[in-house]
Amino acid sequence: MTEVLIVGAGPAGLLLANELRLAGVDTVLIERHARRPDFCRGFNLNARALDLLARRGLAGELVAEGWQVPHAAFSGLPVTLGLPGAWTDHPYSLGIPQTRVEEVLERHAVERGTDIRRGHELRTLVQEDDGVVATVAAGDGEYRIRARYLVGCDGGRSTVRKQAGVAFPGTEARRFSLLGDVELAEPGALAYGVTEGPGGAVLVIPRPGYVRVITADPLPPADRDAPVALEQFQRAVDGALGRRVALHSPRWLTRFGDAARLAAEYLRGRVMLAGDAAHVHPPAGAIGVNVALDDAFNLGWKLAATVRGTAPAHLLGTYHTERHAAGERVLASTRAQVLLGEAGERLAPLLDLLTRVAAHPDGNRAFAETVTGLDTRYDMYPAGEHPWLGRLVPDLALTGAAGPTGVAALQAGGRGLLLDLAGPSALAEAAAPWKDRVDVVDAACPARPEFDAVLLRPDGHAAWVHQGAEGLRLALEHWFGAGTPR
Repeated sequence: MTEVLIVGAGPAGLLLANELRLAGVDTVLIERHARRPDFCRGFNLNARALDLLARRGLAGELVAEGWQVPHAAFSGLPVTLGLPGAWTDHPYSLGIPQTRVEEVLERHAVERGTDIRRGHELRTLVQEDDGVVATVAAGDGEYRIRARYLVGCDGGRSTVRKQAGVAFPGTEARRFSLLGDVELAEPGALAYGVTEGPGGAVLVIPRPGYVRVITADPLPPADRDAPVALEQFQRAVDGALGRRVALHSPRWLTRFGDAARLAAEYLRGRVMLAGDAAHVHPPAGAIGVNVALDDAFNLGWKLAATVRGTAPAHLLGTYHTERHAAGERVLASTRAQVLLGEAGERLAPLLDLLTRVAAHPDGNRAFAETVTGLDTRYDMYPAGEHPWLGRLVPDLALTGAAGPTGVAALQAGGRGLLLDLAGPSALAEAAAPWKDRVDVVDAACPARPEFDAVLLRPDGHAAWVHQGAEGLRLALEHWFGAGTPR
């Protein structure tokens, strides 16, 4: 038995395990592969993902190792989207292997007490009134495990999603591409970046000791999951270029399409979906792992509070409300990038218009914040007009009784935070019934002297901005449940 069973040890599953264990929730994580893959799917953490990881002290190690690029990934526009000046504490994209991100998240999850079981594959799940019973294959046998809640972080072909009966509407893939992590027989035979040939285009991305090559799949097989052979990949590259560029020593060969699908429900009964299990989309914008982390960060504190019995009845449902809407925006953004990349004469006026908007400083920043999720703003109760309400609060530099600190450091424990920045007031007394869930900190914020007070959810989003003690009580009850009588 366990309180939460997570299926899938990718970025979403590992970050979710960290969040649950931070709150003391008994967590088992199963992964069907016996070991991490020896290939790397992605190499990018965007500014939004770094801001979220920093709220738990998980970003610093990665930032120290990666390389910083001061713009957002976006396909289809001949304009670079800059991040300096955007709504972020990390105005850059971080080049770092996804495998390394997973290593760091797994180490912290294990240190916090997560029971990670590799080589264990979910076969079936059955929902009951008070939990979920999962049948798991391991080695030559099977066992059953009962969990109060189960979360599927098991990818686009999610067994959890299928077993739970969650619909996955969207569009089928129309076009397919081939990807190969290979070595060039002659390193200078193919330039980095995009090379146009008589038969198509080839994208080459440098990697340590090899290159990642991507080109269109001219003849995708009936079985789109069929393995890609080096000979097949070689023919596709040569056909696009119109010449021979010898490839060898493949590390990873795969095929991907431009399908776009979104789970109809992120939450069904006691089963939840996160990451690729909840959404698949074209790879444009290198957004996939970042959205997965965003899902897990939104879900973790809500699920933990539900397990602990402190959450209001509606709290877990806000995971679907907030992240399904975010998933719709991601699908729209990635599909738009595909269309722009294919823009012909009919779409040329639209491409010209968007290019001119993106060339304007304000338009450029808005584009960057939109495609990275930095503009994410959740609906809050009570509603208000303050521009920070519902958004991720910056990592404000603060001076408190114990000396200098910051918002990220104060939220490293995964709790709510009430910042009183106007000196001692009645706010601490008003929040006292929630002291087991919300920290109250008196501090000064020299950079924001106009800022009086703000209530942050555990995920760092502003739930209330100084609007009076009654508004604070309503926000505390809405997001943290009933207070404890004194």
